[in-house]
Amino acid sequence: MSNNIRRIQFICFVYSILILLTGCQSTGLKFENKTHNKKSWIESCEKWDLWDKPGPPFRIYGNSYYVGTCGISVILITSDEGHVLIDSGTEAGAKVVVSNIESLGFLIKDVKILLHSHEHFDHVGGMAYLQQLSGAQLLTSVKAEPVINSGVSSDDDPQKGVLEPFLAAEVGGTVLHGKAVILGDLKMTPFATPGHTPGALSWQWQSCENDACLNIVYADSLSPISSDSYLFSDHPEYVQAYRLGLETLARLDCDIVLAPHPSASQMRDRLSSQKGLIDSMGCKNYAQGVLNRLQKRLLKEKH
Repeated sequence: MSNNIRRIQFICFVYSILILLTGCQSTGLKFENKTHNKKSWIESCEKWDLWDKPGPPFRIYGNSYYVGTCGISVILITSDEGHVLIDSGTEAGAKVVVSNIESLGFLIKDVKILLHSHEHFDHVGGMAYLQQLSGAQLLTSVKAEPVINSGVSSDDDPQKGVLEPFLAAEVGGTVLHGKAVILGDLKMTPFATPGHTPGALSWQWQSCENDACLNIVYADSLSPISSDSYLFSDHPEYVQAYRLGLETLARLDCDIVLAPHPSASQMRDRLSSQKGLIDSMGCKNYAQGVLNRLQKRLLKEKH
């Protein structure tokens, strides 16, 4: 047997051992191990958990991964041409995000586009940090642009005056309702869903496994909460836009619904169920739940 053949056999043997040790599988994860799964996240995180508490990353479906903390969602969508990241978490939480991305075998410098749900410090407070590490282009809604560029909430935000400022990031462009953001094979479509904030967005894209493709929707929080001095009923045009966004969300093709707070989409409960995250009624039920809360809020304001 020649020395070259022996070398090849030895390399194959070592490679096989590494696969066994790291748990590498043909699932899309580069270095999947025992902590990179939904069960580990359930065991590590509570239904209502701290915003910056580290939790293990896991694959949602296909090339989509959960890389956020236990209390704040951040979504990574990967491709050979680069990756897209939706939301950052807080400034402290963004450090967890980077660790989670790298523990999956991906590199933060390969993130080419940063996107957002809504312009509050718990979801975009770490954008400047992630932008510095990745050099990625940050794309926002038109109304979120001045907020993220300054780190200060807009005057028309229902929670103006009770929110913490955050480190300003550099917005590189804005997106339009229904017009997809393209990166290689990735197609991320934004939908304006104002209500929780004026510049809030929900995102829709497809991920595939073994030729089976699902529509994933990252629906904004959309909670009708505000400062004590703000009344939604004093802003009928805003409420009308709020309702229109909910109607849009309810009509989307949606096999998996996710939200900026895992608890908002009952992610932990759904991960624990036999059915898992897949639910074709997820977006419709999510939108209806928010609409019910909005109607209760408006009714309460009358009394």
